[in-house]
Amino acid sequence: MYDKNNLARLIISCPDKKGIVAAVSGLLYKNNANITESAQHSTPGEKPQFFMRIVFEIQGLMDEKKGIRIKLEKDLKKLSKDINMSYGVSYLRKLKRMAILVSRMDHCLNELLWLWKSGDIEVEIPLICSNHEDLKELAEFYKIPYFYIPVKDGPLNAGEGLKRHERKLLSLLEKENIDFITLARYMRILSPGFLKSFNKKIINIHHSFLPSFPGAKPYEKAYEKGVKIIGATAHFVNDELDAGPIIEQDIIRIDHDDDIDEMKRKGKIIEKNVLSRAVKWFSEDRIIEKGNRTIVFT
Repeated sequence: MYDKNNLARLIISCPDKKGIVAAVSGLLYKNNANITESAQHSTPGEKPQFFMRIVFEIQGLMDEKKGIRIKLEKDLKKLSKDINMSYGVSYLRKLKRMAILVSRMDHCLNELLWLWKSGDIEVEIPLICSNHEDLKELAEFYKIPYFYIPVKDGPLNAGEGLKRHERKLLSLLEKENIDFITLARYMRILSPGFLKSFNKKIINIHHSFLPSFPGAKPYEKAYEKGVKIIGATAHFVNDELDAGPIIEQDIIRIDHDDDIDEMKRKGKIIEKNVLSRAVKWFSEDRIIEKGNRTIVFT
C-alpha cells in the first residue's frame, strides 16, 4: 500500500503534439516521482487535443520543510507555459469535501452514504441539506449534520439573483468550505444566480437517458412513448436544464407489462448506481471536461 501523504494526481489537457508524455514524465522523474497510474486520450481532427491523468508517489511530498511540493508546482507551472498546457494537481492526503442535497427519495442518498462508509467513495461529507425533513434520521445514523431549509420562495423579482433559501444554503457551503455538490434527487432547480455564486462543480442525477425526456416526469413521458428501455444520467449542472456535460449513463429494459410505478422501481436501481459511479470518478479526478463532453478515465 502507498502512503497517501506521498501521493498526488495530475490532470492535464493541451493541444496534441509529439513529446508531451516525455515532457511530463521527465518532469516527474526529475522530481523523484514514481508513476503508479497513467491514462491518456487524444482527439482526432485538424486541432487534436491531448488529455492525461497520472497518479504518482514522491517520498516526503507533503513535508513542508523539504519543499518538494513547492518545487513540483513551480516546475509544472513552467511546463504549462512551455507547451500551452492546462493542468490540475491534487494531493490524496486532502479529501474533497462534498455536500449532498436531497429531497424525499432516499435510494441515491442511501447508496452514496453506504459506499462512503465502506470506503469505496473517499470524500468528506460535512453536511446533508434538504427541503424536507424526511431523511434526517438517515443522516443521523451516519452521524452527518442534516440541515432542513424549506423552499417557500416564489418567482424571483427583477434584479434578484438568489432565492432566500439559496442564500442560506450558500452560507452553509461557504462555512464548510465545500468543494462540490451532489444532487441525490434534489427536486428543485438551482437558479443561475446560485450556480454563479457557488462557482464549483455540481453533479446531478436525472432519471432518464438524456437527451431524451429532460425536465419533470420523465418516467411518465417514457411510458406514454412506449419505450422498451429506460435510463439514468449523471451530469454536471449548468444554466440549461438537464443539459450539462454527461458523466455516466446506464439503461434497464422495460416489459410491456410494466406500468409507471414499475418503471420507477426499476429506474431507482440504475439511478443510484450511475450517480455513485459519477461521484466516485469525480472524487478520484478521473473526469476532464471538453466543451459539453467529458473524458472519463475509468
